[in-house]
Amino acid sequence: MDIHVSTDNYIHGDTRVAEVAEAAVKTDLGHMDDWLTRVEVHLKDQNGAKKGPAHIRCTIEARPRGLDPMAAHADAADIQAALKGAAHKLRGRLQDAHARRDPHR
Repeated sequence: MDIHVSTDNYIHGDTRVAEVAEAAVKTDLGHMDDWLTRVEVHLKDQNGAKKGPAHIRCTIEARPRGLDPMAAHADAADIQAALKGAAHKLRGRLQDAHARRDPHR
């Protein structure tokens, strides 16, 4: 599973952000490693250049083998919470899709 992380102009996409994003994805989606070909993580500061608290949106898109891409997003005050929320939502969607394809259920 390839994991790609991208950020907007207001979030500094350094190696630490990439490590945190990859850890969150592997925690929630790691058991589907052989089924997912690519996972893209997009981080965006919804407030941008405006003053005030950070409002982070994390969108995670997964590309499961044999299915159309699936995505989920979550908004939170910090990057880790947004990552965790989006990964958790996406895990549920992927598990449902995988269960529907499983002939042994």
